[in-house]
Amino acid sequence: MPKRRMPRTVDEYIAASLPEVQPLLKRIRKTVRAAAPQAEETISYGMPAFKQSGIVVYFAAFKKHIGLYPPVRGDRKLMRDAAAFAGDKGNLKFPLGKPVPYELIRRVVKHRLLAQQSKASARQ
Repeated sequence: MPKRRMPRTVDEYIAASLPEVQPLLKRIRKTVRAAAPQAEETISYGMPAFKQSGIVVYFAAFKKHIGLYPPVRGDRKLMRDAAAFAGDKGNLKFPLGKPVPYELIRRVVKHRLLAQQSKASARQ
């Protein structure tokens, strides 16, 4: 069986995904981009990622869900709101066939940006 080629860009990742999840991935990308307009798109660990002072978020399509990484930490209200989507390791899992909580994704990105910026400031 031929080895699947690793995508080099987010566009390649989305294009290689199943047609039914492509609109979801595009909207997640747009949501992240709007919440973190200065973040740079990249592929890391084979997944689309946005980085600004480190990785802000990763997202990826799977057979039954779309995952958002890393785990949400440090904001109790956000953690409570994200709890319904929490995966085994704290990542978020959005089941395919159910509405994707784009506003929650936006909040996670904003929270992660603040956390990354705080980390970067502490290092200086």
